[in-house]
Amino acid sequence: MRHVFSVRIGPASFRVGSHWRAPIAQLRALYADYPAPVDGIPDYSVRLCATRPWRRFVRPSVAIAGDYMLPDAAPLPLAHGLLAAEMAMNLQLALGERRFLLLHAATVERDGRVIVLTGESGAGKSTLAALLATRGWRLMGDEFALLDPETGLLHAFPRLVSLKNAAIDVVRAALPDARFGPLMRGTPKGDIRHLVPDAAAIAAMDAPARPASLMFPRFGFASEMRQVGASEAFVRLTQASTNYVALGERGFDALTRFVRAVPAIALDYPDADSAIAAIEAVA
Repeated sequence: MRHVFSVRIGPASFRVGSHWRAPIAQLRALYADYPAPVDGIPDYSVRLCATRPWRRFVRPSVAIAGDYMLPDAAPLPLAHGLLAAEMAMNLQLALGERRFLLLHAATVERDGRVIVLTGESGAGKSTLAALLATRGWRLMGDEFALLDPETGLLHAFPRLVSLKNAAIDVVRAALPDARFGPLMRGTPKGDIRHLVPDAAAIAAMDAPARPASLMFPRFGFASEMRQVGASEAFVRLTQASTNYVALGERGFDALTRFVRAVPAIALDYPDADSAIAAIEAVA
């Protein structure tokens, strides 16, 4: 493709090709501080293609393609090209990764100890991770936690943080000097704006750390915390993993060791301040 960009995010690297210049220009600007793939060789390839030849020019429509694809995925308008690129990179990792057990979670680290935040869409994982970064926590990622089956360590995947709807203004107020991508209105998940992780998160993205706590946040409820047993945590995490089945016995063993070693807590919260206070108390 005419427009191409390559980047490494933690242990995974991507080559993104596009029929249009705009998505690649946005990726170059937002990932300017990230390294290139080792030896220039990416792990995954992504293509942002026109659904029909004329759709490159008339009502441009971006279809997601690459090494791994979802045949029924709906195309996005060119105005959401950056979102399409981010979704495509996530899809490659979700369907293709075999080195690590992937958990759909946000992760933050301080003093070598990682808190894993996982839950359903809308639980506030990305928002909480971004706000914790203002309190001395290293942002390791807001999309995937990468668990090494051999060592039990978590590896960072600090891609752009995807903020949605009301969370955009909350994080902008807390991080007035941070870099943000364009505001994309009317996406399938509402308004979206990407936050660029800070320099410390990018510089330390090759440093794994030990998981210390697993939390299941749930937004919009009265403040409450309860312990979660290992069996319940195991079932929840199998549902939160995109490659648990593909890893087979390695995935089962890794997840079993994880839930036995890492205490789990369910956290209901009515607002970000109460959630941050509860997480700090646990830490």
